[in-house]
Amino acid sequence: MDTPNAPNPAAAAPPSAPADVNRRLAALLGQIAGGDQAAFAEFYRLTSRRVFGMARRVLIDPELSEDTTQEVFLQVWQNAAKFNADAGSPLAWLMTISHRRAVDKVRSSQSSTDRESRYGASSQEIDHDSVSDEVGSRLEAEAVVRCLDTLTDTQQESVRLAYYGGLTYREVAERLNAAVPTIKSRIRDGLIRLKTCLGVS
Repeated sequence: MDTPNAPNPAAAAPPSAPADVNRRLAALLGQIAGGDQAAFAEFYRLTSRRVFGMARRVLIDPELSEDTTQEVFLQVWQNAAKFNADAGSPLAWLMTISHRRAVDKVRSSQSSTDRESRYGASSQEIDHDSVSDEVGSRLEAEAVVRCLDTLTDTQQESVRLAYYGGLTYREVAERLNAAVPTIKSRIRDGLIRLKTCLGVS
């Protein structure tokens, strides 16, 4: 795979209309689920810039961002058949995977020492409780949704487009017909309120 941080702008740019993009990506995912490598290459070409952008915003470090991008597309290759069009658009599905991978990478980088200590202790305990993990993940997702509702409408829209839509500040500004500094301020203030609501220091 090519490194996505310096794509060919002409090649990487998807069609202009979001509906056209999502229809194309949904069709490609169907082909990828059947093992079509050419479809996977096309899917990567159309989306790698967005995935790398999402990873770079969360991780900052370009090498970690590249690693995360590759992991995301490996997951796409392995799980394309799990995409459910009724649950959301292909791009939203992809950006959710990207965001989760990037956040996981941050957590693993920051807590490797703690994780080793916990592993030493947990290895002497009862088998890992996967049901408890699943419930915890769902509660975390519900908390994020609940806290998003505490933001103003403009903050919600800006944060959703940037972090779940994978758009840059400039793209969000163009979409919402607002100045880039205004969008940056909305997103910054929205994230501060989200962190406060979630109890994140």
